[in-house]
Amino acid sequence: MRAPPERRTASDLVCVRESRDPGEIEAAMGGDRAYCAYALAHLDPPRFERTRFWLARRADGAGGLVVQARGNGRTMILVGDPTAIGAALALHPGPSFAYLATAAPEHLPALAATHEAADRLSMHRMRATADSFRPAPDAPADPDELPLRRLSGLDVAALNQLYRAGGAAAHYTASDIERLPYWGAFDGRRLAAVAGTHVVSPGRGVGVVGNVMTHPAYRSRGLGTRVTGAVTATLLARGARLVALSVDPQNVRAVRAYRRLGYERTADVVEARLVRRPAEGLRAWWRRLRARRRSEGRGEEWIEVRRRPPGDARGGGTA
Repeated sequence: MRAPPERRTASDLVCVRESRDPGEIEAAMGGDRAYCAYALAHLDPPRFERTRFWLARRADGAGGLVVQARGNGRTMILVGDPTAIGAALALHPGPSFAYLATAAPEHLPALAATHEAADRLSMHRMRATADSFRPAPDAPADPDELPLRRLSGLDVAALNQLYRAGGAAAHYTASDIERLPYWGAFDGRRLAAVAGTHVVSPGRGVGVVGNVMTHPAYRSRGLGTRVTGAVTATLLARGARLVALSVDPQNVRAVRAYRRLGYERTADVVEARLVRRPAEGLRAWWRRLRARRRSEGRGEEWIEVRRRPPGDARGGGTA
């Protein structure tokens, strides 16, 4: 990015622009590939074509990345410097509703200027690699243990029934199960436990395990560990060098189970349902007009960021 226009104070300006260069976008994510696993997967087709990537950089070089994806719903991912992220969101807040799939706790004040965050979840991001992974037994050790197998599209009704039994919304289709690895423990025809895959990118070497659920009647039998281990092994075999998952730190039993499989904690992350603040779309349009004038036709957007007093939870404002 070029130096800021001379007529402005450099330290007060953030440069924002959209990138369609996968290499540049990946470089902006930094070194924590577990934290960035969802974002990395969006660099592959067909997700890449349905995703916008906003790069923001402060005059001191600190940068941020805002990822806004569409597909099965709208998704947002935040990476990097909070002030840079706040500037990007002030210009490009995204749709009225979205799911915040990955953000750091320090991003929340900047996010609050443009969005309300509901149903907030504070999670630990964990990762396993081929070197750290310790597989759980994939075959029952005694006749009373339930067998595991990979789910197919024919199991979609049993999968939705299990998730509903746990109080989760469930509208999976047969193609969802065929496209990504899901493993389950079965008691006859009944699905007792399952673990699935959110995203996988063999090209970027990452996968994300999710949707782990055990029926209340089958808990405390180690089934969640076994199905999670089966999905992890499948993703590593498909080319992932790193497999990530998110877990509620209050769920001590799950954290211990994942550690037994070789997962280790890498970052604190926040998930939430986002609602764009009223009139924020119109305000962003006005800010973009001003920001483009500052760029003097160079295809960038320069936005002035007001510095809040220490302790102000609203984060940086915009001029």
